[in-house]
Amino acid sequence: MKVELTRLDDDFHLKAANEDGLTVETDGSPSIGGHNKALRPMQMLLASLGSCSAIDVIHLLRKQRQELRDIKVTVTGERDTTKTPSPFTAIHVHYTLYGNIADNKAERAVSMSMEKLCSVKIMLEKAAEITWSWEKAD
Repeated sequence: MKVELTRLDDDFHLKAANEDGLTVETDGSPSIGGHNKALRPMQMLLASLGSCSAIDVIHLLRKQRQELRDIKVTVTGERDTTKTPSPFTAIHVHYTLYGNIADNKAERAVSMSMEKLCSVKIMLEKAAEITWSWEKAD
């Protein structure tokens, strides 16, 4: 696996590309001279956690033949702002599942992802407490 970053401006706006040419951009905080043109790296970590787990949950619910119409994942993180660098100390992942899904199947999919399958969660839990919750919506 390889990702290459290139600079897009004279400040902190960067583009990362993988071997397939797929890209994502990042930028620095305006407080250090960034221009708010893209997610910041720590926000990307939260997005990576949410998308990794969402992929697991979608896959597991499909395997269980549940009618998942949509999924929304909200990831919030708390950082230790008294330190530099300021790592995450706590992260919460909340899933909102839309569709005709049995509660026990939803619980199983979310807990399987967060306890056994999501590689990003397994890495981040070494640095921060990670909790999760879920709900069904219409």
